[in-house]
Amino acid sequence: MPRLSEVIAALDALWPPSRAEQWDAVGTVCGDPDAEISRVLFAVDPVQEIADEAVKLGADLIVTHHPLYLRGTTTVEAGTFKGRVVHTLIKNDIALHVAHTNADTADPGVSDALAGALDLRVTGPLVPDPSDPAGRRGLGRICELDHPETLREFAARAAARLPRTAQGIRVAGDPDAPIRTVAVSGGSGDSLFEQVRAAGVDAFLTADLRHHPVSEAREQSPLALVDAAHWATEWPWCEQAAAQLDAISERHGWGLRTHVSRAVTDPWTVHAPSAALPQSSFSSISGAPN
Repeated sequence: MPRLSEVIAALDALWPPSRAEQWDAVGTVCGDPDAEISRVLFAVDPVQEIADEAVKLGADLIVTHHPLYLRGTTTVEAGTFKGRVVHTLIKNDIALHVAHTNADTADPGVSDALAGALDLRVTGPLVPDPSDPAGRRGLGRICELDHPETLREFAARAAARLPRTAQGIRVAGDPDAPIRTVAVSGGSGDSLFEQVRAAGVDAFLTADLRHHPVSEAREQSPLALVDAAHWATEWPWCEQAAAQLDAISERHGWGLRTHVSRAVTDPWTVHAPSAALPQSSFSSISGAPN
């Protein structure tokens, strides 16, 4: 069996920490470099549910997309929820490794996995990495559909092929508009509207879209917007990453067993559809007819 240091070296070759954003917190959070690794669990969020799953599974290593301590901390006291995660992992000899923005821009990266889940053909990065001579790395992906479909049909495709969440899929745009080309970006993407418009695509699928950026984007162009849950747009990467480690393990004869968590760690739990617009309670004050 390989040591943790050997597995981490392989993961760092896939997603070099040097390519993470300066504000990010990637790399190994806890773990003994000399510990032997036989079972690895991939997940989006390093939350207690995932730590408990790793204990039950007998995993030696968890690889997550989201950092545990993105904004730093002054304590790992077990009374805090993040401290409890660390205590659970250390008590059970489980290492934790994070690949975040360095996995977003990798080739293949998070958005490649998202495009693959939707059966889209990737033609290139949305925001190319200038340090990549091959022009394959970068943030987001520009994609083509094999056959045009309406925005309504494309939204149904996303709802059917991404993991189920309470939010589901939200759409801004004409439901009958034809969709031939799509930009995708796993995770929060409303900072990319300028690049998406410049790409000239028909639709943009991402997560965490906010009212004002969406309203302004719709006023500036006919670009259709498809908003999925943040967790759902990044979960496909877990399967892709596990397959990458499987290939490395087979090449080195490590015999690693990889698992992808099916736990839904999206924080939203219920979606209540809106009813018809209620009659204003201020009608008698405003002078509206009774």
